[in-house]
Formats: sequence, C-alpha cells, structure tokens
Amino acid sequence: MRRAFWVIVILGLLGAGAWIYVAWRLPYQGFASPGVYVDIPHGASRRTIARLLEENGVIRSRFVFEVLARLHPERTLQAGEYYFDHAERQAEVFDTIASGRVFTVQLVIPEGFDMFAIADLAAREGFLTREDFLAAARDPTPILDLAPGAPDLEGFLAPATYEFPRHVSGVEMTQAMVKRFRQIWATAAATGGPPRQDVLAVVTLASLVERETPQPSERPLVAGVFTNRLQRGMPLECDPTVIYALEVAGQYSGTLEAADLRFASPYNTYQNKGLPPGPIANPGEASLRAAFDPQQTDYLYFVANTLGGHFFSKTLAEHNANVARYRRLREEQEKKQSGDAPVQKSAVRSRPS
Repeated sequence: MRRAFWVIVILGLLGAGAWIYVAWRLPYQGFASPGVYVDIPHGASRRTIARLLEENGVIRSRFVFEVLARLHPERTLQAGEYYFDHAERQAEVFDTIASGRVFTVQLVIPEGFDMFAIADLAAREGFLTREDFLAAARDPTPILDLAPGAPDLEGFLAPATYEFPRHVSGVEMTQAMVKRFRQIWATAAATGGPPRQDVLAVVTLASLVERETPQPSERPLVAGVFTNRLQRGMPLECDPTVIYALEVAGQYSGTLEAADLRFASPYNTYQNKGLPPGPIANPGEASLRAAFDPQQTDYLYFVANTLGGHFFSKTLAEHNANVARYRRLREEQEKKQSGDAPVQKSAVRSRPS
C-alpha cells in the first residue's frame, strides 16, 4: 500500500510539474485567430491581471502567471489596452505588459491642418468625438508658459505621425501634439532667427505662410512679403484668415466669396491691420523657420500662378498685371479641360491684393 501511495504521489508531482512546465514554457492561444484585446485597468492587481488574461485565452493558467509576476517584483504591470494576435509564452505576455507595449493606432496630422480639420480626422478614424478634441484644443493652458497670449492651442498642435491607443481623450491627444510642437520649436529656435521673439507672433505668421503656399522654397519669401506689409502698416489681406474666421463662426461653406471679405472678425486681415489674434492653422517646421527668419525682399504682393506657386511683385501696378495674368492662365486651363470634368476653382482668392 505504502509503495502504491508513493507511486501515486510521484506521478502526481510529475503531472503537476509537466502541467506547470507546459503553462510556463509553451506558447498558448486560446482565442480566435483574428486576435483579442485585453484592457488592463489602472490599479489592477497581479491576480486581477492574471484572471483577465486567462479569461481572454491569452494564457493557460492564471496561477502560473501570478507566480511569474511575483518572482519579478521589480517590474510593474502597466495599465492599458493590449492586443494579442498569436500564441505566446507566459514570459512573453508578462514582458509585453510589464514593458507597457499597449496597442496603438497611427494617426498622421498633415502640415497646415487647423484644429477643426484635426478634430474631424481624429473622429473619422474612431479615436474620439470631434467635440472631445475641440474642447481640449480650445484650452490654451498647456502652452501659456511659452505663449502667454494664446487664445487656444491652434498653431501648437504639431503636424506629425502619432501613435495613440484606440481610446484616447482629447486632453491626452492635444498634450502629445503640444509636446511635439515644443520639440520642433526648440530645434527651429536654436538654428534661426533672433532670440526672444514673440512666440505667438512667430507661430501666427508661420500659420499664414503655411496656408498661403504649398511650396517650401517659397515660404521664406512669403514670410518676407507679410513682414514688409506689417512694417508698412498695410493690411495683410490674407484669404486663409477669412476662411478661418468663417470656420470659427461655423459659417464656412467651402468656397470663399467676395462678400466674405467683409466678414466681421478679429481674424479677418482684410478688415483689420496686423496679425490675427492667433494662428489659423498648425504650421510645419519649414514654415516656422520661415517666420523666424523671413527672406529680405522688396516684394509687397503675390498672386497664384496656377502651378502651385506664386507671382511676386513690388508695386500695385505689377500686382494687377500678375492678377490679370493669373486669370488668363485659369481661362486657358479651363478651355483645355472643357471636354473633361469641370475645373474646381480654388477657395482661396489671389492674395495679398
């Protein structure tokens, strides 16, 4: 009897050892092939995390995972949403969560997007609601130490490629963008322009430059034209500022009409001299550098050339001639494409005038 007892004990120990070895060392996937998301809440204990992993089919045994976690007290299991799409060993699962490799989705913010366009994009990609993003973007607190007069975060939501969790708040998203802006600003400030410039003024000018021309090579020249007009007390007459004024008021239809140039708003640079009260878009580094160090020039005017760039001029007479030239080029383009789909006219008029 005694011998049989010990045989049973030994077999039991061997079986338990084999089970622990399998649970610990061999990869496991008890979930559907497309993968499974596991959300680890803040403050969750090792036991709770082990249970969530077992219930979702990521690990074989919550007991073995909890033991593994307790053997490494120096590593804290991080909260967040994790995605598992293939079989992994317990140690690999543990390392993923202890390293905080949460599941993220890429969001690309193009240069020149304003906060309304970013809000629409983020909502369309399913990160959060438009209203959640705009509520955070309208609070200038995160940037007031650098730009005390900023009315909101417009201009400071840096264009870049971001990695966000599937579920992110507007505050978390804007904080990441402001952090990236500070990095870009520090680089631009260290390599160009005089020190101690008014940050808000520079970013505002950069946003106008960004919206006026898609050509990086033109940006210092456009910044130079705007600087000349500011120094001479001339209104900037920048069409994108009117578009932005209409957007802020929720009245932009997608096309800028002549009557819109009389729209009452501090952002309307046809009705008000000087820079608008804040940026009208979020400029990239090239536009920030251009605003830091505008090109020295005698030009006071520019108008589109139908090729993505502009014709520049020093006098109003030259500018009017360039406007007429632009209109002829547009007519020629429309005639050439008359047999195709209609040419969509730009929502931005020739500027400044």
